[in-house]
Amino acid sequence: MSFDPRLLKRYLPILDWGSKYNANAFANDGIAAIIVTIMLIPQSLAYALLAGLPAEAGLYASIVPIMLYTVFGTSRALAVGPVAVVSLMTAAAVGQVAEQGTAGYATAAITLAFLSGAMLVGLGLFRLGFLANFLSHPVIAGFITASGILIAASQLKHILGVSAGGHTLIHLLESLWTHLGEINWITLVIGVLATAFLFWVRKGLKPLLRKAGLGPRLADVVTKAGPVAAVLVTTLVVGVLRLDQHGVRIVGEVPQSLPPFTWPISSLALLQQLFIPALLISIIGFVESISVAQTLAAKKRQRVDPDQELIGLGAANLGAAFTGGFPVTGGFSRSVVNFDAGAETPAAGAFTAVGLAIAALFLTPLIYFLPQATLAATIIVAVLSLVDFKILKTTWGYSKADFTAVLATIVLTLVSGVEVGVSAGVILSIALHLYKTSKPHIAEVGLVPGTEHFRNIKRHEVLTTPEMVTIRVDESLYFANARFLEDYILDRVAEDKAIQHVVLMCPAVNEIDSSALEALEEVNKRLADSGIKLHLSEVKGPVMDRLQRSHFLHDLTGQVFLSQFAAMKALGDVTTPPGETDAA
Repeated sequence: MSFDPRLLKRYLPILDWGSKYNANAFANDGIAAIIVTIMLIPQSLAYALLAGLPAEAGLYASIVPIMLYTVFGTSRALAVGPVAVVSLMTAAAVGQVAEQGTAGYATAAITLAFLSGAMLVGLGLFRLGFLANFLSHPVIAGFITASGILIAASQLKHILGVSAGGHTLIHLLESLWTHLGEINWITLVIGVLATAFLFWVRKGLKPLLRKAGLGPRLADVVTKAGPVAAVLVTTLVVGVLRLDQHGVRIVGEVPQSLPPFTWPISSLALLQQLFIPALLISIIGFVESISVAQTLAAKKRQRVDPDQELIGLGAANLGAAFTGGFPVTGGFSRSVVNFDAGAETPAAGAFTAVGLAIAALFLTPLIYFLPQATLAATIIVAVLSLVDFKILKTTWGYSKADFTAVLATIVLTLVSGVEVGVSAGVILSIALHLYKTSKPHIAEVGLVPGTEHFRNIKRHEVLTTPEMVTIRVDESLYFANARFLEDYILDRVAEDKAIQHVVLMCPAVNEIDSSALEALEEVNKRLADSGIKLHLSEVKGPVMDRLQRSHFLHDLTGQVFLSQFAAMKALGDVTTPPGETDAA
C-alpha cells in the first residue's frame, strides 16, 4: 500500500504553504502579527472576564490554540482566539454547573473546550462541514445581534462598579436596577471616558492621523493600538492615585507564566452536562469562523476547505483545553485586521502567539491596577458593532418567514438566554427549510411561441393543448413535499375531463427519495384508473439512475422524454415552430 503525500498535505496544510514561504511573506506576516498582538492583548483579557474566568485565561486561550490552527487551518488570514459570543456562551454553560471563581468553574471551562474541540475534529474527519448550512444566515444574524445586546448589558455592572448578574436581558436589567444605589462614581467616570475614547478611536482617530500626514499603514497601527492606550492610561491613573482603595475594581495579580498543562476530563457526569452546550458552541463558532474565512479568502482568490477548517478549529480548542483556556474560534474583527495588515499565511498567527507568550511572561505585572471598567468598555465597543437591526427590515421586505425566524431568535435569546436562543435558531432554520420545501413552487407550463422554451401559463402567453397538461415542479421531491405534489396533480386532472396525458417536467428535481417515489407510483396508478398516462421529461441523469433501480419506470404508463418540447411534439401534435430545428 503506497503512501499518498497529498493526503498528508490535506490534513497538514502547513506543508503546502510552508514549502513556499519566503522573506517577503515573513515580513508581511510579522507586521500583521504586531498589529493583531496589540489588539489581542486587551481583547483576550476582556473576553476571559466575560467568560467568568481570570484574566490570564484569555492569554492562555490565545497562544497554543493559535499555533495549532497555524498547523491545521487552511485560511491565510483567520485569527483564532477568544471571541465575544463564544465567551458569553461559555459563561452561560459553565455557570450552570459550577460557581464562578471556583476551581470547578475553570475545570468546566476547559472541559467545554475539550468537548467542542473533539466534536469539531470528529466532524472534520467525517467531512460533515455541510451540517453548518442548516443554520440559516438570517437566524445567525439574529442570534449575534441579540448576543451583542446581552454582552453589552452584562458589562454595565463593571462600568457602574456594582454587583449584578443574570444570563437574560430581563434578569440583567432587574439586577442592575436593584443595585443602582451602589454605583461607584469613580468607576463610572473611568468606564464612561474609556468607552467614549474607544468609540472615538474606532471612528475618528484614523482620519485625524491621515490629515496629520501619517501614512495609511502607520495610522492603522496607531488606531488599532487605541485599546492599549486606554489600558495604559487608566491603569496608570488607578495605580498612581490608588483608586482601588476607593472601590475601583481592578484585574489584580495575573500569573507571570506561559500556559500551564491542564487536564480537562474530571468526570463523566460533567461531560454529559456540558455535551449540548459544547455542541451549540461548536456550531456557532464554526459558522462564524467559516463565514469570515471564506469572505477574506475570496478577496485574494484563495480557497478554504470547510472540513479541514473543522479540524483546525477543533485542534485549537483541544489546545485550549490542555493549556488552561476556554472555547475559541475565528474572530471577525481580528481576522479583518489581520487581513488588512497584510498577513499572507497562517504563520502570522504563530507570530502573534509568540508576542502573546512574551506578554504573558513579562508584561502581566504591569496590568495589576488595570480597572475592570476599561476591559468592559473594550467589550462593549467591540460587540455593539455586531448588533444589526437592519436584518429585521431586510427580511420583512423579502421573506416574512425569515423575518419571523430572525425576530423569534432575537427575542428568545434576550428573554431566555443564549442556549435557548441558539437552539431555537437551529430548530427554526431546519423548520424553515422543511416549510419552504414542503410546499414547492409548482407551475403548469406551455410552449412559448417561436421557441422550444416552456413557461408558466399564468405569467406568459404560451401554447397549450387540451388533452395534455405539463406540470413543472421546482424542487427536489422528498417525504415532506411528496403528498403535496400528489394532491396537486390529482386535483388538477379531476377538474378537466379532456386531459389524456400528464407530463411531469423535472429540470429542477435533483433528488427523489423513497417517499416521493411511492407518491409517484400512487399518482401513476390513480391516473391509469382514470385513463390518463403519466410521462416524465428532462429528468437528470443521477435521478434517472435511481429510478432505473426501481419498478417505477417499468410500471410507468407513459414515456420518459429527453426534453419537454419532444414530449409536446409526441403527445400534443405540435409542429416545430417556424425558423426552429430540433437542435435548437
